[in-house]
Amino acid sequence: MVRTLLFAGAALALTAPALAKTVPSAALPASSPFARPSSLPYGAPDFAHIKSGDYLPALMAGMAQRKRDIDAIAKQKAAPTFDNTIGRLEQAGPLLERTQLAFNAVLSADTDDTLDKTDATTAPLLTATNDYMNLNKALFARVKSLHDRAASLNLTPEQARLLDVYYKRMVHAGAELPAARQAELKTLNGRISSLESSFSQKLTAATAAGALHVTDRAALAGLSDDAIAAAAEAAKAKKMDGWLIALQNTTGQPALGSMSDRATRLKLFGAGWTRAEKGDANDTRALISELAALRAKKAALLGYPSWAAYALYDQMAKTPDAAIGFLARLAPAVSAKERAEAAAIQAVIDQQNGGFKATPADWDYYSEQVRKARYDYDEGALKPYFSMWNVLENGVFYAANQLYGLTFKRRTDLPTWDADMRVYEVSDANGKPVGLAYFDYYKRDNKQGGAWMDNLVVQAKSRGALPVIYNVCNFTRPAAGKPPLVSFDDVTTMFHEFGHGLHGLFADQQYPSLSGANTARDFVEFPSQFNENWALDPKVLANYAKDYRTGAPIPAELVAKVKAARTFNQGHDVGETLTAARLDLDWHSLPATAGRQDVDGFEAAALAKGGFDVADVPSRYRTSYFRHIWSGGYAAGYYAYPWTRMLAQDAFAWFESHGGLTLANGDRFRALVLSRGNTEDYGAMFRGFAGHDPSIQPYLAFYGFDGAAGDK
Repeated sequence: MVRTLLFAGAALALTAPALAKTVPSAALPASSPFARPSSLPYGAPDFAHIKSGDYLPALMAGMAQRKRDIDAIAKQKAAPTFDNTIGRLEQAGPLLERTQLAFNAVLSADTDDTLDKTDATTAPLLTATNDYMNLNKALFARVKSLHDRAASLNLTPEQARLLDVYYKRMVHAGAELPAARQAELKTLNGRISSLESSFSQKLTAATAAGALHVTDRAALAGLSDDAIAAAAEAAKAKKMDGWLIALQNTTGQPALGSMSDRATRLKLFGAGWTRAEKGDANDTRALISELAALRAKKAALLGYPSWAAYALYDQMAKTPDAAIGFLARLAPAVSAKERAEAAAIQAVIDQQNGGFKATPADWDYYSEQVRKARYDYDEGALKPYFSMWNVLENGVFYAANQLYGLTFKRRTDLPTWDADMRVYEVSDANGKPVGLAYFDYYKRDNKQGGAWMDNLVVQAKSRGALPVIYNVCNFTRPAAGKPPLVSFDDVTTMFHEFGHGLHGLFADQQYPSLSGANTARDFVEFPSQFNENWALDPKVLANYAKDYRTGAPIPAELVAKVKAARTFNQGHDVGETLTAARLDLDWHSLPATAGRQDVDGFEAAALAKGGFDVADVPSRYRTSYFRHIWSGGYAAGYYAYPWTRMLAQDAFAWFESHGGLTLANGDRFRALVLSRGNTEDYGAMFRGFAGHDPSIQPYLAFYGFDGAAGDK
């Protein structure tokens, strides 16, 4: 997941860089760590000297500076040119840029009360700052004048793209609305932004508070000694007796796969299922009901029938019908596989005289038994071969070296926001610097759930800036003295997030607003999902999958079983994702006339009509804890995950047919996809690499659904 797209929705050029050192704002003390650009390598933020209280004054001063910059551009007497209008917009608000990028990182990964309050205060003000540009009539007149004369301006292809993007997104943001409608829009934008910020804070608190507290060790039967020790330390950290099982952001919880006590499984599943529905201060349902209605109202104000129609205007899919149709074509095959998998699980329960019907809380525990019976291995047998930092350095980095010639040097001199993070300097095959990559892997109570990538510094040739990216995950911290072993799912997540990282590191744009991973939601997950494929490549696997105790390589027979089981349980895994995607689109296909919805009733009706087996395989996220769509920028965009999986597997099929893991293939993918940012139409970009429009068949084959749906 990419946490923040730098040029998404109405947030035009919020992170536009400065071309030179700036004079500190009069409203910001010279002692502020944000008063001047960072002196650290690559302009990385100096987290050693940034305190939580430093962000609010810097953000406030940054917004003021940005407004002054916009005024100066809009009110200039010189006739509009690309350089004096679009070029200068790309430079506007450097103080806001460097502050907001650092703030986004710590707010998501290492928040505290001060940061939460800063977010609540500034979220509507940042939205108003966006509106100050997007709804500025004088500025829009300059942009429109340029857009109308674009053919005669002798622009480079990137400049033409940037001008077109500015114009369309200003129109999309309401630049052509009459003044009264713009005033209404500004009010809506402020309230929506506040609700999104509030949702994020409520859900983080609800997830932390929802952890399962266990006082009887016998209730944890089936968990490994390391997992139990980690749970004991988690309880101790909260000054509680016994054990504490923290919640992940998803509906399913990792511990469910090994817990043999059914009562505990049901409690843990229930804790996650109702985490944000307890009728307390962290209950998110009333907020969601208002937020969905306001988004629909905003879409109508801008001339769209729904938020989904509004949001998809610049996506690869283009329309909600295309996205929903894509999901609908997969539903019959996926639902059939879900039911077959549920029947196999029930058969195991019946054979053991369980005397109960399987519920979603039982799925992982019994599906693991089915896996063992069919493929004669269990996930626990894999973990000794997956020591976290070894996977990163000798797996993720090794694949990047074999494909793109990259090398990685650990930097211990650069400050981070958490002591357990690691930082690496990335260099090209010729030794030329590429950028920096930060990794924050361990789960903390003050960290949002899930995994994501973002930038601390945005690449832009216009200022000679190289990218600084970071990956964040939520892996369980090992007990003291124990190695950080991860599951194969976690390994896949590491490859996935670094795929986003490569998209950011290989950025090669003149202008920051088109740079790197700053692309459409239904394209941005393409590089990350593509990169997952290298986790099981024989050459890559042999380089990192080694027993941490002995150094022995993972046995060939175990690898064969893992590969044979690759399509196992995919009815469940694909189904829960597709169901979540459909739930998202249903929420955001509401017209403004629908008004506020009863969250529980709407969710039940939406799930019933989606075509999936939701009784056995519930949505990966329920409405009440669906962070992606209520505060993560993926509203009407969660379908992007399966959509981009289609792109990823089609691209990987191209690699397989052209020799696989080679520098020549990697260089082609880098040149035609990873380095292009948002500089051309996404369909054209994909065709330029693959030589054809995306095909759904490699996607179906990847999940074992061969031939279950027609081609796309």
